Amino acid sequence: MHPSPSGWIEGPWSEREITISIAAGEIRGTLTLPSAAIGLAIFPQGSASSRHSTRNRTVAQVLQQARVGTLVFDLLTEYEERFDRVTRRLRSDIGLLSRRLLNVTTWVRTQPRIDWLPLGYHGVSTGAAAALVAAAKNRATIRAVVSRSSRPVLAGRSLRRVRAPTMLIAGGEDSRTIRSYQEAMRRMRCPVDLEVVPGATHLFEEPGALVRSAELAASWFTRHLPEE
Repeated sequence: MHPSPSGWIEGPWSEREITISIAAGEIRGTLTLPSAAIGLAIFPQGSASSRHSTRNRTVAQVLQQARVGTLVFDLLTEYEERFDRVTRRLRSDIGLLSRRLLNVTTWVRTQPRIDWLPLGYHGVSTGAAAALVAAAKNRATIRAVVSRSSRPVLAGRSLRRVRAPTMLIAGGEDSRTIRSYQEAMRRMRCPVDLEVVPGATHLFEEPGALVRSAELAASWFTRHLPEE
């Protein structure tokens, strides 16, 4: 039986700001746990987005309502984010982002209140490619991956090494992403599912589209995160 986090959670859920020290400085995230959480989804963020964005909060809240905890993390330091706004280089550095995501995953596994929770990754754009690379390196730890509006082929050879069940979510009007997903699926050897949200474009800005994608992600995590 897993230890209960009830001594840490107050009310329907608990939210904490997290800081992790790395060689380049500090990276920060927001950890939210619903009561009786069945698992934890880590959201890797490059500088194209941040943990404070309304879109991230919308998706995270849908997962929390499904009893999936969320850890939304900015993988770049504040200095790196300022640098990247000008150069746009770091957000595309899949190796750097995946290493940072592994740092976050290791941190979770050292925290006595949450170290027992089954883990998954929810990535968007280049964060999704970084999630697939990290999942390939963490095959014994990561139980599920969700990728939205991304190019998983950027994960390169790591695609073949992913073992966690993976859901790829695309908008029905985003033909480029759908083609990228179809190419990735031909390379992947894990259980993989492609879900297309009708009428949605790349950013899922249409009414109800983002929530629908979040519901698909929540269903995937609730299916694959709990230990059998």
